[in-house]
Amino acid sequence: MKILLAGGGKLVYFLARTFQAKGYAAIIVNPDLEECQWLAKRLKSLIVHGDASDPRILEEAQAETMDVSLAATARDEVNLAICQIAESLFGVPRTMALVHDPEQEEVFIKLGVKGAFSITHILSGLIERRVETEGVVNLVPLGEGKINLTEIALPLSAPVAGKALRDVDMPPDSLVTCIIRQGHTIIPRGDTEIHGGDRLVTLTAPENHAKVIRLLTGERG
Repeated sequence: MKILLAGGGKLVYFLARTFQAKGYAAIIVNPDLEECQWLAKRLKSLIVHGDASDPRILEEAQAETMDVSLAATARDEVNLAICQIAESLFGVPRTMALVHDPEQEEVFIKLGVKGAFSITHILSGLIERRVETEGVVNLVPLGEGKINLTEIALPLSAPVAGKALRDVDMPPDSLVTCIIRQGHTIIPRGDTEIHGGDRLVTLTAPENHAKVIRLLTGERG
């Protein structure tokens, strides 16, 4: 896979290094000449000096050969322009962008950016849920934060302990996908009984996340 990274700073450097470690080709477009020189000494990547919102610079970066473009500059409007140019002029099949203003995330999606990530939105949600909920031992936002994959450690006195899964009144848009019990993984059915001490892996919509934790553990979510 070939990934075009547009932006500067350590974030782009670490992303490129991570992608390369996985065997992907990472091409960087950076407007800062000194940073380009710094990156060229540390990465086996094509480094292009210039503004990625300029089609001529994207052409120099071989944008037409990319599988993915990720716009990670400090300005939302520039990130949007990069994505639109990469898709419309160079046919990049998947465009992604970091969105600094969380209120702009939906705007990016409506304007055709296939992956818009509000770091503020994702991190604030993670921090709130990790601080408020002791029973949550793992939490991953999926689909740009529109669904949560959560691993919940049930206390021995959990209100659902001893119940069959079908008898647990789960809120809409929520699902128990897996039960981990004493090192064994169980794909549950309706008649699967929940035990205190189980670890439940759930899929929930963000608006139902707290309800599901409260229902399963009896604790505030």
